[in-house]
Amino acid sequence: MSGVLRTATFWIAVVTAAVSLAVMSSLFGPHAVLAFAFVPARIAGVAFPFEAVPAILTPLSATLVHGGFAHLGFNLLMLVYCGLAVERVLGRWALVLLYVVSAYASMAAQYAVDPMSTGPVIGASGAISGVVGAYALSFGRAKRITDNLRLNRWINIVWLALAWAILQVIIGWSAGQGGMMLATPAHVGGFVAGLLLQRPLLLWRYRKA
Repeated sequence: MSGVLRTATFWIAVVTAAVSLAVMSSLFGPHAVLAFAFVPARIAGVAFPFEAVPAILTPLSATLVHGGFAHLGFNLLMLVYCGLAVERVLGRWALVLLYVVSAYASMAAQYAVDPMSTGPVIGASGAISGVVGAYALSFGRAKRITDNLRLNRWINIVWLALAWAILQVIIGWSAGQGGMMLATPAHVGGFVAGLLLQRPLLLWRYRKA
């Protein structure tokens, strides 16, 4: 247990849980969700009539806010399960970098789909999708489709990206039928970032091996 307490994954989960619970309890005021959320239109200069996190930082602050206990609990479960495993492979600071870059990549994908949307995007799902992408490559094995190992890796990456995208579209459609809105582009963008970062981070960690 003491080893887990020293991991970046554990502390990301703790901070995420603490801030999310504080927001749910209205400790940060009535506008906290919007203040922390990523709102694409804010990048173009649309402002709120109340104090909010600077727009450039909202891809990160949005990961600290969730829509309820189920949303928070599921995200923390995925973060801890995949994050601890990925951190053992890539290292503490690589996990932090992966998480941050995936958070920004996920919101960039959401922004690209509808840059003038005023709908708030919250939750750590996009950043965690990046961790899941790195997990899939770290603990999966590319099939031998050709005799070129590098080409096989890229085929595996493309296959995983397509499979994840299709899965997210299906989940997003199903949630929409139930009256829930999911940030499908964010989930796909974060996952792709994780796929692309996994090998460079792995090679960097073992560059002197």
